[in-house]
Amino acid sequence: MINRLNLALLMLLVVCALAVVTSQHKARKSYVALQQEQEQEQRLEVEWNRLQLEQGQWSIHARVEQIATQQLRMRAPSAARTQLVAAPATPRSSASATSNPGAQNPVPQQ
Repeated sequence: MINRLNLALLMLLVVCALAVVTSQHKARKSYVALQQEQEQEQRLEVEWNRLQLEQGQWSIHARVEQIATQQLRMRAPSAARTQLVAAPATPRSSASATSNPGAQNPVPQQ
């Protein structure tokens, strides 16, 4: 009777040991996968920052002007074709009008 009990306990011990080994193996595989995903996330974040910088470079005014003049053959209009439109007058407080009397010079029109 004791031999059967020992044999059953030994079998139970082997099954539990195999379950622990299997569980640890799965945990290690999951941890490695997690690290790989975190590395991928970091690479993608670096690439995202690089792309944002590149987008900023593409939108710089000088680059836009260069492309407009070279590729699209655009040019600034001449002074003869430019019309200035006066902004509508806005009421100002009397204090600001007296403190800076030269500020209300009209814009010359061409």
